[in-house]
Amino acid sequence: MKPVRLGIIGLGNIGSHHAEYLLAGKVQRCELKAVANPSAEKLVPYQQRGLQVFNDGNELIRSGAVDAVIVATPHYQHTSLGIAAFQAGLHVLVEKPISAHKADAERLLAVRRQHPKLVFAAMFQLRAESRYNKIRSLIAEGQLGGVARFSWIVTDWFRTEAYYASSAWRATWKGEGGGVLINQCLHQLDMVQWLLGMPARARGFVHLGRFHHIEVEDDVTAYLEFPNGATGTFVSTTGEAPGANRLEICGDRGRLLLENDRLLFLRNEVSAAELCRTARLGFQKPEVRQTEIPIPPEPAQHAALTRNFVDAILDGAPLIAPGEEGIHSIELANAILYSGLTGQTVELPLDSAAYEGKLNELIAASTLEKKVLKTSSEDFARSFVR
Repeated sequence: MKPVRLGIIGLGNIGSHHAEYLLAGKVQRCELKAVANPSAEKLVPYQQRGLQVFNDGNELIRSGAVDAVIVATPHYQHTSLGIAAFQAGLHVLVEKPISAHKADAERLLAVRRQHPKLVFAAMFQLRAESRYNKIRSLIAEGQLGGVARFSWIVTDWFRTEAYYASSAWRATWKGEGGGVLINQCLHQLDMVQWLLGMPARARGFVHLGRFHHIEVEDDVTAYLEFPNGATGTFVSTTGEAPGANRLEICGDRGRLLLENDRLLFLRNEVSAAELCRTARLGFQKPEVRQTEIPIPPEPAQHAALTRNFVDAILDGAPLIAPGEEGIHSIELANAILYSGLTGQTVELPLDSAAYEGKLNELIAASTLEKKVLKTSSEDFARSFVR
């Protein structure tokens, strides 16, 4: 069986990271054959290594040089490039988000449904992490009981002004479509819906440019309600240091706590609901047994998702992160931001047309004058947060 010929569109931080592990041979049964980027300077080292290079992603798609593409461009291009790739008969692995907003994601998925034999995957690498798979198993097996509440404080996304000045598109309504929710936190929002399902409503409180000279949100607190009555809070920012990454999920049979690379299960010996009904003492509590669940140290799982993408193309392997599921995290990010911008609770499913209209208003009203600076990205891999 011939190896899958891969192309990468976009050679920014994440596109270059994908190229690095592919050229190092960390994904079997595929070959990186071509790359595309509008900056000729970034193409030179790949051309020197024998790859075909293109100044435009659509040229790569039409070239016949590849069987599949990894789309790693600014957000708004994900939809148009994804559609073009499907129409050209190519398999697609798209970086998060699959689109800049829900309405665009719906357009992408409409075209994808016309090409059911093509593989469509999304780069949500946290799904390959053993810690989240263990949490998911504990919930699915009923060991936590019915989930009542979750809290996720993920504030270890500290970013400097240099980060935001590194690209003209970054942290703008027109170029990125949002800030910390759509860029940094989309992996965690994917985990929220992957572990707990989609909420029924969201109330967001967002601050635009609180810590940085940007027009989009860099500080967010959200309250979520789920169809079964469970509730949750989600807090994130790119302006706090030292930050934290603490996930807590509480159920009738105990509490899971993930923090500092440790997963603890505080397990109730009896159901809290049952004890609440049957106890004859007003202050009685369930006996609790604490267990630390071992978590092996893991590198960033981008290569694992790409390997799974290749296996799906060649063997029909089930995808870890089907592209279709990418609409959920972007819908959740959009809903929280829309709530914060309008000052109202938002019911889900989100009205994608209403949100797109609000986003277009923000783009039209933008007055931000951005100065782009050349910065180093050598510490990019340190940004991968679990």
